[in-house]
Amino acid sequence: MMNSGGGNQWNPDQYMKGAMGDLRTRPAVDLLNRVMHDAPRRAVDLGCGPGNSTRLLRARWPGATVSGVDNSPAMLEKAADLDDAINWHLSDIRDWQPEPETDVIFANASLHWVPDHAALFTRLALALPSGSVLAVQMPNNFAAPSHTLIAEVAERPEFRAKLAGKLVGDFVQSPAFYHGLLRALPGAVDVWETEYLQSLTGADPVLEWVRGTALLPVQQNLAPADFAAFTEMYRARLRQAYPTGADGVTLFPFRRMFITFTVD
Repeated sequence: MMNSGGGNQWNPDQYMKGAMGDLRTRPAVDLLNRVMHDAPRRAVDLGCGPGNSTRLLRARWPGATVSGVDNSPAMLEKAADLDDAINWHLSDIRDWQPEPETDVIFANASLHWVPDHAALFTRLALALPSGSVLAVQMPNNFAAPSHTLIAEVAERPEFRAKLAGKLVGDFVQSPAFYHGLLRALPGAVDVWETEYLQSLTGADPVLEWVRGTALLPVQQNLAPADFAAFTEMYRARLRQAYPTGADGVTLFPFRRMFITFTVD
C-alpha cells in the first residue's frame, strides 16, 4: 500500500472489511503459487498493507527472514498486532532498497501507486541476486466503470482543478510493456492477467470496495463537504453500472495483472 495517493489515510479496517479481506487476499495466493523458489533467505512483502499477504510468505517459507514494508503507520500497526514474528518496516517504495540475501520481492497491489515503472521495475529486478524472484500483482481494472466513473465525476467544474493528475491508475502500463521491459534483462519473465468475478453484498458494495483504495486520493485532495458531494454523485452512477441482483448479490468484475521475473 504505498504512495502516491493518500498514503497516510489508509484504513486497514475498511480495506479488509467483511468479505473484502478474502477477495483482496486471493490474488496474493495466486501470485505466490507461481513464485518458484524453494528456500529464500529473505522474503520481503513490498507494500504489505495490513499484513494479510505477508503472513502467506511466512507460512510458505518458515525458515526465511520475512519482512513487510509499507509507508502507512496505520497499516503496519494493524499488521504487527496480528503477527509480531514478522519484521515490519516503515518505508516508501521509491526509497526502499533490498537488504543483502533478499531472494524474493513480493509486491501485491502496491506498485500501481508508484510512478515511473520503467525505472522502478528495472531497479528492483537488478537489485536481486541470481535465482531470486520479483513477483508483482497490480490491479488493471482502470477501464472499468468503478474507476472511469471516478474520473467522470472528477471532471466536473467544482472538482477538476483539485483532482487533476491525482487519480490512481495513471502509472500502470500494458502487460506487453512489462514483458518487454523485463525480457531485456537477464532472467525469465512471465506476465498474465486474471479477471475475478467478485460477488459482493450489502449496501453500495462497490463503493465500499473503492473507499479503501481508489477513492483515497479523492478524499485526500478534497475538503470534507466536497468529498461528500463527490461521493454521492459517484454512488448514483455506481448503482446503475453495478446493479444488485434479486438475491442481494452485486457482481463486480475485477481484472488484475501478474508478473514474475526470475533472475538468471
